[in-house]
Order: sequence, then C-alpha cells, then structure tokens
Amino acid sequence: MKHVYCIGELLIDFVAKKQGNSLSKATDFSKKAGGAPANVAAAIAKLEGTSYFVGCVGQDPFGTFLLNTLQQGNVNTSLAQRSTTFTTLAFVSLASDGERDFVFSRGADRELSYNPDLKEHFKNQIVHFGAATSFLGGELEKTYSNYLQDAILSNAFISFDPNFRTDLWKGAENTFVEKCLPFIKKSHLAKFSLEEAQLISGKQDLKDACAFLHHLGVEIITITLGKDGTFLSTTTHQKTIPSTTVKPVDTTGAGDAFIGCLLQQISKIENPTKLQELSYAQLEEMVFLANKAGAITTTNYGAIESLPDKNQLEAL
Repeated sequence: MKHVYCIGELLIDFVAKKQGNSLSKATDFSKKAGGAPANVAAAIAKLEGTSYFVGCVGQDPFGTFLLNTLQQGNVNTSLAQRSTTFTTLAFVSLASDGERDFVFSRGADRELSYNPDLKEHFKNQIVHFGAATSFLGGELEKTYSNYLQDAILSNAFISFDPNFRTDLWKGAENTFVEKCLPFIKKSHLAKFSLEEAQLISGKQDLKDACAFLHHLGVEIITITLGKDGTFLSTTTHQKTIPSTTVKPVDTTGAGDAFIGCLLQQISKIENPTKLQELSYAQLEEMVFLANKAGAITTTNYGAIESLPDKNQLEAL
C-alpha cells in the first residue's frame, strides 16, 4: 500500500452551537479539528490507509490539540512542524441546509518551511495538495511549489484540490486561478466543486469545463455535486456517479472525506501513476464508494470526527 502525503493547513474550526444562523448572530462555539488536507489525511487513516500530514501549527494548546487529534486517528504527524505563530483558526456557522458561513483568522499554517528530505519520502508514493490557504502567501506558498516539483521528480502520483474559499479571494479570483494552473497541469487526479470547475475553466457547462481542464494536463477529474453525486471525467468517458441519500446536518469535510476515500483506494494500486489505465467501470466503483464517504460525513457535526470507517461504508 502506498503512503499518502497531505500538504497544507491544520486548524481549529470553531463551530457555532446554534445552527441555522450566520456568523454575525452566533454567540457560542464548539472547538473542532479541521483543515482540508488534514481532513483528507484523517479520512485515509480511518479507512486503514497510511497517511502523513505535512503542515504547521502553533506552539500553543490549540496546536497540541490538533496534532493529538490526528495522532489518535492514526495519521503520521512526524513531518508536521510547530511555530511560535499562533495556530490558525476558522469560525463556522451552519445554515439550516447544512451549508457553511465561515471566516479565517490565519496563523501558523503559513509558516511551513521546505524540507528537502521529503523528496525521498515522495518517491513512487502519493502526494495530495489541498490548497485552501496555500496560495495566500507566506512560507507555505513557496514550500507548496517546491513540494510540487519534488513530487514530479519523485514519480509520485499527484492529487490536487483547489479548495476555493470565496471570503479569502474576493476581488482576486483571477489570481487564485493562475496559482492553481501549475498544479492542475501536473496532477494525475484533480477534485473540484462545481463552483471551482466553472471558475478555473471559465466554462459553465460541465463537459466544456472538463475539456478545458483535461487540455491543461490532468488525466482524471472529479467534480462533486453534493446530493447529485460526482461528475467523473477521463479523456474518453464522462458520467455523473450518483450519491447516497442522507439527511445532512453539516457539509464541512464532505469533499475531504470524498477525496480521502478515493485516495485510500488508489493507494492500494501497485502503480497509481497509471490509474488512467483502469477501466472506466473500475473508476466508477471507486467514485461511488467515495460518494458514500462524503455523504456519511454530512450526517454529523465536525469534519474529522464525522469521517466514516470501513464498517460504516459497508453498512450504508
């Protein structure tokens, strides 16, 4: 089984206790571990894969809580770093339909420094880039680009999720798109939301968006559509893979659970860089299972603690 290295932020989600309101009306919050790449690492580990988290947290109680949470979930944190900068925080409130209203208070995640030794770790393994805060400047952005080059030179399978956050890029959407392009061009697999696929491609139609993204270089595209499933696109086949019907209470982490479950399945393949050689039917089965993982995650509050294990996937 291949190791999966998840690079990016680990942070505290302060989730409003009284749901159905915007952040402006929230008064009481519950502390949850979060951060897209950390969620992905946790999803992989919970499904009995081998994952490493590569990111930075503060030398404060929140940072300790976050690393402990990952370790308790069997995520390897030996490559994580700690900084004197305070741990990154996010404040989240949920509307009645489970959609999020959130803002960041950015801190230690931006301090991740480059470790050249990781090039050896990446060799013939899987590297996942979850970009929620990674293009916002700081040492992290430079490190992120260096690790992309290392992953390419190490013949790693490269996965990319842009994790576009509207509040972080208001008025600078074009800059976000430009920073995503080098990663899309070199990725074997890219996971997008519908909003992200349309924003980055400039196309509203799903097939047109995928044609643009494939032309950039990415081989396999998944576009998550919430309750409607996931649009799976290769250079020869396209189809919407249905999701499982659940009653959502919190969509936080659903996309991370999806890509984590998909990467855990890919990690069992002898040579993931030849994933495109699998039949489309095999890819469909993998995406269908990943859809289940995403759906289950929406049925509870908090991302990491809501991630499913194998028994839950089989039971649904």
